[in-house]
Amino acid sequence: MGLLSSSVSITRYKVEGELKEPGLETVADGLRGNAITEIDNDISEKAVGWTSYENPFKPDFEGVSFAIGAYLIFSLRVDKKAIPSKIIKKHYTIEMAKQLAESGRENLSRNEKKAIKEKVINDLSLRIPATPGIYDLMWNSKEAVLWFFSNQKAANEELETLFSKSFRLTLIRLFPYTIADLMSGLSDGERGILSELSPTKFTE
Repeated sequence: MGLLSSSVSITRYKVEGELKEPGLETVADGLRGNAITEIDNDISEKAVGWTSYENPFKPDFEGVSFAIGAYLIFSLRVDKKAIPSKIIKKHYTIEMAKQLAESGRENLSRNEKKAIKEKVINDLSLRIPATPGIYDLMWNSKEAVLWFFSNQKAANEELETLFSKSFRLTLIRLFPYTIADLMSGLSDGERGILSELSPTKFTE
C-alpha cells in the first residue's frame, strides 16, 4: 500500500537516537549499503532491502533523490519466493523415480530423500521469480517521526530490523500508551500511574 494510494494504512514511529553528521550522507550510505538485491536467479527465498520510492524496481540513492523538503521518502521492499507444495511434490516424485531407476533399488535412504527434496527446491527457486512487496515510508528526521504505510506485522518487523541496521537508530511504534509516555511531558509520578493502567474493553 503506497503513499499516494486512495486508502492507506499507517504505522507511526518515533525515531530514537541521533543521526551521524552529515545527516543526509549518513542516510544515503545506509540506503545504498542495504539496498534490495535481486534474487530471481538465486536460490534465496527472501530478500529485504531499501528501494527508491519513484522507481522501486531500480534502486537509486545517488545524490539526495530521496529528500523532499524536510522529509526523507523511500521504500522498503520485501521479495519472497513461494513455491506451491504440489509443485514441489510433483518434481520430488519425478526425481525420486529417476533415482530409483538409476540405482536399481526399491527404496532410498532418509538422507537421500532429503537431498533430493533440497535439490528440487533449489532448482525450482532458480526458475521461479520473486514476488515483491513494496512499502513506502516518510521520515521527518528533524522531528524524529516516521510514517510507515503498512500495518502488516511482518512488514513492520522487517522495517524495524532493517532501519536499526542501516542507520543505528531505534524505531518506537506509537500507539496511545507510548504517545502518552514519550510525548506528553509526564512527570515521574504520572508515568508511574500510566505504567499501572490496564486496558479497558468496550462492549455493546
